[in-house]
Amino acid sequence: MTALLADEAYARDLDARDDLAAFRDRFHLPPATIYLDGNSLGLVSRDAEATLVRALDQWRRLGIDGWTQAEPPWYFTGEELGQLTAPLVGARADEVVVTGTTTVNLHALVATFYQPQRGRGKLVCADLDFPSDLYALASEVALQGRDPARDLVRVRSRDGRTLDEDDIIAAFTDDVALAVLPSALYRSGQVLDMARLTAAAHARGILIGFDGAHSVGALPHAFDQWQVDFAFWCGYKYLNGGPGCAGGLYVNRRHFRRLPALRGWWGYDKERQFDMAPHFKGAKGAGRWQISTPSLFACAALYGSLGIFAEVGLTAIRAKSLALTDYLIALVDELAEDGYAVGTPREHPRRGGHVAVEHADAPRICKALKARGVIPDFRPPNVIRLAPIAFYTSFQDVFQAAQHLHAIVAGGEHLRYAEGREVVA
Repeated sequence: MTALLADEAYARDLDARDDLAAFRDRFHLPPATIYLDGNSLGLVSRDAEATLVRALDQWRRLGIDGWTQAEPPWYFTGEELGQLTAPLVGARADEVVVTGTTTVNLHALVATFYQPQRGRGKLVCADLDFPSDLYALASEVALQGRDPARDLVRVRSRDGRTLDEDDIIAAFTDDVALAVLPSALYRSGQVLDMARLTAAAHARGILIGFDGAHSVGALPHAFDQWQVDFAFWCGYKYLNGGPGCAGGLYVNRRHFRRLPALRGWWGYDKERQFDMAPHFKGAKGAGRWQISTPSLFACAALYGSLGIFAEVGLTAIRAKSLALTDYLIALVDELAEDGYAVGTPREHPRRGGHVAVEHADAPRICKALKARGVIPDFRPPNVIRLAPIAFYTSFQDVFQAAQHLHAIVAGGEHLRYAEGREVVA
């Protein structure tokens, strides 16, 4: 073995100097596992568990009075969780609301901001974006009576892994009305230069929004400073809000006068909502993009989880995340003879919270990893995504995962498994 792969003492030393090591005990770790799939589903913290149980207890004790008498009142759940999330995205409290789900929020925002005019009807997106976004954007273009094959401009990748911002900006032509892009690519983990792209879009009269599902909670954002028009994200990945957790959205306050294209009663002015008036009067901030009554149990765990973010701060979280992924990348580099390669950008500003480990036999290696108690996920065609999470992943976890990667290929262990992915990759 080469240097790092043979030096477990180095991993132990990194753990001994880790300022966030104590937070590992705040999370329920699956027994006898190394969990490296927090970029798909974050683990439950004891804090999130407590606030979820609190919501159940309030329902049991208060019934319908929980909307106003619970602590905090359910009636303001979206706005209060938005206030807790706002520091993570660099926004003011009234610009963020927790509501809906990622794709539903995409539809609500794009339906509002994609308003083709004569000579400006195209919508720019990324060919490497998460497929759900592509489906939704194509449908929004079609709903405007336009042809997605012509008017949905999918910026191509030069290498199949990453996007070049120059190529995206080149697509910002005079006939483009809107751009919707990922903040971080779901497969490779590349982080786009959102500040540069926003400035370039606005210089050409184009509105721009970002899908932050693979970056919010993993790295700092500055949506207000960058003047991003809107953004949306999920709550179950890096935010550790649980499966099916509500999503979130951001709308820059200069757009607060806009009328949401998809309106529902939960986006009504909170002071007048129960007047049951027939005409819509939107809430004063981003809350007007809410549509339906929130699912309390899809939101409750976020109170506890976001409390941990406030306690630790994104600066410390990002620093440890980068240290973990730096270490993982260095270990994978030493596994080149086993056929492994790193498909994630190495520069810190261009890297999200996970590492794309590439291998020709990635699906079978993922199965072998799971059999050994290492939880990754697979993304076609050849990516093993490994996400060491600052709150609960140790450097020894990363070291041990690399040992498993080596042992699986060196012993041909993966060849015992059928080719192809599992139903849930």
